[in-house]
Amino acid sequence: MDRTMQWLLAGDVSVQYAARKYLLSQSEAHLTELRLRIQQEGWGRAFLEARNASGHWGRGFYQVKWISTHYTLLDLRHLEIAPAEPILAALRRILRDCRAANGSITESAAGRTGDVCVNGMFLNYASFFGVTANELQAVVDYILDSVMPDGGFNCELGRRPGVVHSSMHTTISVLEGIQEFLNARHTYRAAELKEAAGAAEKFLLRHRLFKSDRTGEVIDKRWTLFSYPPRWRYDVLRALVYFADSGSVHDERMDDALALLLSKQRKDGTWSVQNKHPGRVHFDMETTGGPSRINTLRALRVLRTFCQ
Repeated sequence: MDRTMQWLLAGDVSVQYAARKYLLSQSEAHLTELRLRIQQEGWGRAFLEARNASGHWGRGFYQVKWISTHYTLLDLRHLEIAPAEPILAALRRILRDCRAANGSITESAAGRTGDVCVNGMFLNYASFFGVTANELQAVVDYILDSVMPDGGFNCELGRRPGVVHSSMHTTISVLEGIQEFLNARHTYRAAELKEAAGAAEKFLLRHRLFKSDRTGEVIDKRWTLFSYPPRWRYDVLRALVYFADSGSVHDERMDDALALLLSKQRKDGTWSVQNKHPGRVHFDMETTGGPSRINTLRALRVLRTFCQ
């Protein structure tokens, strides 16, 4: 076992679990006990213990970033924690109290139509934690009704006049949600979701994951900085992890992003968290700038898929 793997296996129990699952290809049957420990120690336990007496984290479903129920559940999904009762109770509360008239999940107390990006993230963690397809049908309907002409998604659709181009931020959040819904083996509108995901993937690839499809220039330099947690924001590593986990085959339009990933590897063989999105947090999982077990694990998952 090489030094990097030994270092990963000395990290938080959630990192140990993911390293054994994704890099050592150990079966879930052999990892059950390890996964259950995510609830009982380390980061997973700290997140669970941050829930307040109201049954929410923060001040409710979407306030305050990044300590709200929404972003805490997203963090817990990234840790691949088993669905503990506090998580399930929070999901029941969201499904009961945060529905817009069209059935989408709304972050606004005013009950307006939900944000497409938020619904993509919700579909991701709700599917991961076992919410049934029946309870998610309206969210799926809303997402499929929100496909843009260029194949992607934009949370400003229907809110701001003249929106004609998809957002990379919204598109990656929706893609992750569709992926997890299908991973849960839900069949509701599955063929349409696969078609929508294919079009959205083409939208990202048309931009080589971070470049203008007209000029070839980098669209936003912040996308070249590897963040964790990503929150709602897009970056190149987040996109590459999606493509690796979705079972995609190598596409030459990924090559610029893969070269960027390789260029970010440190001399010690690790990767760092290069950027954190400002806002309140329950606690810092890792520090910015130093070697990051999470981003090293994510990077190695990508390279194992596309560069071997």
